[in-house]
Amino acid sequence: MTKAVKNKILYQLNFLKSLGYKYHEVIKMTNQEVNGNSLPNNIYSLKSVVENCYLCELSKSRKNVLFGEGNLNASLMLIADEPTSSEDELKSFFVGKSGEQLSKMIENVLPLKKEDVYITNLVKCKSLNGMGASHYSSCSTYLHKQIELINPKLIVTFGEKAYQYLCNDITSFSKIRGQVMNFRDYKVIPTHSVSFLLRNPSSKKEAFYDMLKIKSILELS
Repeated sequence: MTKAVKNKILYQLNFLKSLGYKYHEVIKMTNQEVNGNSLPNNIYSLKSVVENCYLCELSKSRKNVLFGEGNLNASLMLIADEPTSSEDELKSFFVGKSGEQLSKMIENVLPLKKEDVYITNLVKCKSLNGMGASHYSSCSTYLHKQIELINPKLIVTFGEKAYQYLCNDITSFSKIRGQVMNFRDYKVIPTHSVSFLLRNPSSKKEAFYDMLKIKSILELS
């Protein structure tokens, strides 16, 4: 919008105001106003809030909001970084080959099925050029509330970015992958992302050992 057009609009608005028209004050909607205390303590109500969120630019490019799916009483919560293009298109987590790989990771080691866990992302909308710190900043309060409501015994983060943003830790991923870390009062195990494993099959052995550790923690908790 050019400066000339803006001036014409302001002139018209001021003219209408002089005739008695009233306008609402500007509504400042920032992430600072969205905090845990202001969010609902019900997962379905929280989902509704997130699906109507326009706090960041991702709301302009998304096709669907991917809030989360799975068992609301899950002991295990899986967190990836952002929706893929296919997930955004189909409004479903881990579709196609990634879904098959995830099911194998869970069902071949854990006494669980994909439907028994709860799955979500750091951010709920697909980015055009990769999610960044500003996107996570806008969405993090939703994620933290989501974790609080699901209240899992263990969180598994998929990939370096998912762990670093959630736990605010830039330690080399090679050093913390498969280790038991902490986010608030929750235990967190970072492991390779499913997409990384599809591109690098040689790393599946590492992911297998991570899943064995996840199994032992779930059995003891």
